[in-house]
Amino acid sequence: MELLSVNVGVPRPNPWKGLATTGIDKRPVQGPVAVSAPGPKGDGRVGLAGDRVYDVQHHGGADQAVYAYAREDLDRWEGVLGRPLSGGAFGENLTTRGLDVNGALIGERWRIGADVVLEVAVPRVPCGTFQGWLERAGWVKEFTVAAEPGAYLRVVAEGEIRAGDPVEIVHRPDHEVTVALTFRALTREPELLPRLLPAHALPEEARETVRRRTAPDTRAKKTGAGHG
Repeated sequence: MELLSVNVGVPRPNPWKGLATTGIDKRPVQGPVAVSAPGPKGDGRVGLAGDRVYDVQHHGGADQAVYAYAREDLDRWEGVLGRPLSGGAFGENLTTRGLDVNGALIGERWRIGADVVLEVAVPRVPCGTFQGWLERAGWVKEFTVAAEPGAYLRVVAEGEIRAGDPVEIVHRPDHEVTVALTFRALTREPELLPRLLPAHALPEEARETVRRRTAPDTRAKKTGAGHG
């Protein structure tokens, strides 16, 4: 398992989301890149030096510090889209090889290079910027149906990474909640939501969604709410 490329965003106009700028245009960089924990969402900071997000309401922060996507999945999409996809084409910071990103468990930890440790937090959910960037009508639905979202990671141990670094899985939690399962549950298959409850490493926002949508519906128990 290895890191094929480290990709950092180049600011560009965002005509697809009502924002002035987007950082989705990620491009491979040479040499080491510093990785650090960005803190809470809201100021545009992410985990890689030189990168940032501009939709600060929905992106960035500790639980979305770094985004990883597998080269194997990009290769499959090349066949679907009929065009080459370089590292960073899906807006990912890390393009990996030999690592099952979508099969990774929530809370799983990866060591990259000598020092950096990242923890799988939550799947990526596609948005209008992603669809506009790829210039493909219906892309959000197509990507969602495929359920190959890639993973957002939080930073556990800081350091430097570079293309060619080995990737090692150093911790796997004791549950079966994968990135792909989480994505399916949070998007098209809400009946799967109860299966996410053992994944305590899910961000609190996602866990609250699961709790709210799986709570027993007590409305019918209120006086006068039933039907005779």
